[in-house]
Amino acid sequence: MFECQQCGECCSHLGLVFEIIEDYGDYSNLIRNQYTGLRQIVSVSESLHMLYDLHDIFLERPEACPFFRFNTNDGLYYCTVHLTRPEICQDYGCWRFLILDNQGNRVGRVMERRHLHTESESLEKIWEHCIRTLHEDDDEIWDRKMCSIIHTAGFKIRD
Repeated sequence: MFECQQCGECCSHLGLVFEIIEDYGDYSNLIRNQYTGLRQIVSVSESLHMLYDLHDIFLERPEACPFFRFNTNDGLYYCTVHLTRPEICQDYGCWRFLILDNQGNRVGRVMERRHLHTESESLEKIWEHCIRTLHEDDDEIWDRKMCSIIHTAGFKIRD
C-alpha cells in the first residue's frame, strides 16, 4: 500500500496542470485542470493556513502546484488542500517499491510497472545487469525476483 513520504516530488510540477481561476478570499479557490478543463473548488485546511500564506516554495520550484508548500520546521512538503484535492491527486501513488540503502536512506523508487528512478550508480548497475534482464510476465513473480536481487545486493525494499 502506498504511503506518502512527503518528499515533494509529485507536486513540484503540478502548477503546469492546475491554475487558480478564482480566489474566494476564505482559503477556498476555484481551480481548473489546464489539460482537461475540469473545474473544482478546493479549500486549504485550517491547520495549514499559515503555511499556505508562505510562497517561498515558488522560488525553488516555480512550477509547483499552487497549493504545495514546504514546512521548514519539520522538513516536509504539504498539500494544503489535501482533504479537497482533485481526483487525479487522490489516485496518485508515486512508487510501487521504495529502495533504501543500509542506513535507511532512499536511493531509488520502482515506479509504474517496472521503471527504476535512481541517482545511485551502484543501484543503476544492479538494475541494468540483473533486473532489466528478468523476462517474467507475471508481475508477482517478477516483484519477488526483483526484491530478492535488491536484498542480496544489500538494499532494503519498502512497498
